[in-house]
Amino acid sequence: MKIIKPSYEILTPISDSGIGELKKIEKVGRTCYKSEDRITDDGESARNFVSMLIKNGHEAMIEHSTLSVKFIVDRGVSHELVRHREASFAQESQRYCNYCKEKFGNEVTFIDIRGGFEYDNKCNNLSLEELDCLFHTWKFNMYMAEISYIHLIETGISPQIARSVLPNSTKTEIIITANYREWRHVLKLRTAKDAHPQMREIMIPLLKELKTIIPVVFDDI
Repeated sequence: MKIIKPSYEILTPISDSGIGELKKIEKVGRTCYKSEDRITDDGESARNFVSMLIKNGHEAMIEHSTLSVKFIVDRGVSHELVRHREASFAQESQRYCNYCKEKFGNEVTFIDIRGGFEYDNKCNNLSLEELDCLFHTWKFNMYMAEISYIHLIETGISPQIARSVLPNSTKTEIIITANYREWRHVLKLRTAKDAHPQMREIMIPLLKELKTIIPVVFDDI
């Protein structure tokens, strides 16, 4: 059994300082107004233009830019992510992936639940000893799930049936591609204080990075 922390990787190449992405949106948007003559090479006009679009709620123009992100999260989090219907998804399949094979290390990998403790308000009143006890309860159940899964596979059952004993904490990899407007919706929803704790654990760092590498587009979230 392996326990890992959730992670993400931005797959789409981003230009230096993200100005290239803003320039593309500006070029598209100014077609509507036929104001291409106001474009400046330094990117300042792009920054102001995109800021104006977002401030005025004219977000259709930022749909022309897309972003692909690879997430390594638990199945519970992935179940929420795939509900965003304006995005495209590619996800690790438990039907075809046999975790008893060598390429998976002959073991099941689970996403550490402790990260969610930090974002769950109900955990604030628990002592470190109580949290440690909860973690070991969870860990024991993951161990038993792995034992059951391996037993079913060794008995001859296919992975698509054996997966029935695997819990939501099972690690999965999912790639999401969406336009900037949809990413804004996803990030607003999934970083909110009432979002799932383990969703916030991965989405808050992603939002912080996007604010750094792509100016203006996500600054108001």
